Amino acid sequence: MQIGRKIYYDNRTGEVLADTGQRSGSVRETTREEDFATYLRLAERTPESVWVIQLEYDQYKQDFEEGVLERIDPDTKELFFNYAGPIDPEAPKEPRKPLSEEVDMLKQSDIENKQAIAELTMMIAAPMV
Repeated sequence: MQIGRKIYYDNRTGEVLADTGQRSGSVRETTREEDFATYLRLAERTPESVWVIQLEYDQYKQDFEEGVLERIDPDTKELFFNYAGPIDPEAPKEPRKPLSEEVDMLKQSDIENKQAIAELTMMIAAPMV
């Protein structure tokens, strides 16, 4: 069985309070009550002040490997990661959307650009009547 990570966060600020991590093998899904009993930062809070996002197994895998989840936008439920820079890994950076989503958007943009170039090339190459 494969279980994706659960991210618990403050429902006002989006501050990440707990990340259960993803699990596989002989595992079972934990309940909200079990998680509140297991994670100290959750146990210190009232359940009404905490929301949770359940991710699929390996969802945002590369983002979690290369960055740190900084916060979740409480309104849009978007995840924002901080990716350490190669020059000064300790320097604070502005959290950003997952790189995996940005890469997907760039790939789509690249496909659209190539299609537009092909159409323009055909128009230019077409004989004038």
